[in-house]
Amino acid sequence: MTQKKLHPSVSQFKEFVKNNPKLIKEVRKGQATWQELYEDWYLLGEEDSRWESMGSDTGSVDETSTESKGDWFSNIMGMVKKMDPNQMQNHMNNLSQALGAIQGVISQFQGENPGTGPVKPSEGPKHPFLFRKD
Repeated sequence: MTQKKLHPSVSQFKEFVKNNPKLIKEVRKGQATWQELYEDWYLLGEEDSRWESMGSDTGSVDETSTESKGDWFSNIMGMVKKMDPNQMQNHMNNLSQALGAIQGVISQFQGENPGTGPVKPSEGPKHPFLFRKD
């Protein structure tokens, strides 16, 4: 069986999970999903304090969630610092194009209402320069 080539970031995440087996335990316990962990890893990076506290048996889940609530602002600021402006611009352009496409579809459906109907140009005379003879 051949394996598909993975995106480089997914391969890096798999290596990160291999080095941190406590993540597997968290997913098996139902305390996190792979998607959540991947997104956090991608946004926060491997050096974030979240990975140190995850899976530790010394603290309870309530203490971890309280700690993460207190660190919320610093996590947001850390993410803002790590953002790539070019990548954000590409995401914004894609979002803008998607919204434009949705607006186009909506306007097409609104134009087909029986009351309004599609707008047709008015029909003028067949010979616009027809002059009368005197």
